[in-house]
Amino acid sequence: MYEIIWHGRGGQGVVIAAQMLAEAAYLEGFKGVTSAPTFGPERRGAPVTASTRIAEEPIRTFSQLEKADITVVLDDTLFQVADIWGRSKPGGMVIINTAKPPDQFPHPAGIRKAIVDGASIALKNHLVREGAPIINTPMLGAFAKATGLVTLENLEKALEEKLSSGAVRRNFASVTEAYRETAIING
Repeated sequence: MYEIIWHGRGGQGVVIAAQMLAEAAYLEGFKGVTSAPTFGPERRGAPVTASTRIAEEPIRTFSQLEKADITVVLDDTLFQVADIWGRSKPGGMVIINTAKPPDQFPHPAGIRKAIVDGASIALKNHLVREGAPIINTPMLGAFAKATGLVTLENLEKALEEKLSSGAVRRNFASVTEAYRETAIING
């Protein structure tokens, strides 16, 4: 089973990204997929998490995730307020949306990281809400590249389940661009 934690801020689409990943994994043939938000007194801009579990067999575990095999960080400032590395399992991967160079995110031995500037990709593809880039779909592309667990084809189908046809086109363009631009750094 792969356990994934999504870290973002309210309004960045963390919960929807977790759901779309679960849908894409199901379309990939995984028999066990779950997606769950973690709710508290969130508001736009506040730290938010969601989780996705993906398994070859049906999943019978529905508890909150303590540690993740894969962590997706939609806002690099969250490293200042959340224990991202501490919630990552040894041998895991952390995928980071950032314009900063990889050496700005020193990571523990044994944890790999992947870096992509999802915000710039979102802006380039006109994915903006209330002046802020919509980062969740570029990070799905980064996830696909970094893990190989889902294909671009199934991510596109998952987008079609959640978005209008016009929105699918722009969002899928950001998914594919993020896929191409994601850099993987081994720990």
